[in-house]
Amino acid sequence: MSAHACSRRPEFRSRWSLMALAVLLAGCATTPKGVDLPPIDSWAQRQAVLGAIEDWQFKGRIAVKAGDDGFNGKLNWSQDGEAFDASVSGPLGMGTVRLEGDGRAVVLIDNDGVRTDLHDAEQELYFRYGWTIPVASLRYWALGIPDPSRPGDSETDAEGRLTRLSQGDWIVEISRYAEGGGQSMPRIMTATNPDTRVRMVIDQWIFLDR
Repeated sequence: MSAHACSRRPEFRSRWSLMALAVLLAGCATTPKGVDLPPIDSWAQRQAVLGAIEDWQFKGRIAVKAGDDGFNGKLNWSQDGEAFDASVSGPLGMGTVRLEGDGRAVVLIDNDGVRTDLHDAEQELYFRYGWTIPVASLRYWALGIPDPSRPGDSETDAEGRLTRLSQGDWIVEISRYAEGGGQSMPRIMTATNPDTRVRMVIDQWIFLDR
């Protein structure tokens, strides 16, 4: 090997080490370490435990059908107290649509970064795109509990897990559960109203310790 090649090796190694460190730090920053949930042995306990969880995320897929229109895409949801950040990728070739809310207002950020305040998120999403998702209640339904701000009728299985919920003009059905945070969490959920059918498959749950 030439002396010129040998003289370049330390510089190459240094650059490689810096790149590897940057990748490692980026991975640590974007992949929070989850914690296990407390024991959940009944429907009442499920509502109490999951209703008190304030910092959590899920990653999954969503399929929306509204009349002759619809789409399949990815759905990532992050909840921090009353604030949420949800991204829906793939709808009708529009790239990624983001929704941000804080319990009082919801903001839509389209693929071009344009921000729009939504005064009635469900209605305005339907008017804009021809489909909608139950933005206000989805944070609770995804956890497998009713939205506590609205009356509803719940049906549970022998293990105290929600199987069917009627709330507002939506019917929610959870057909499969899987492990999440050490407990049984919704895996497949379908929400339907007279105009729209929303099906979610949740691939990963992450619960964080505040």
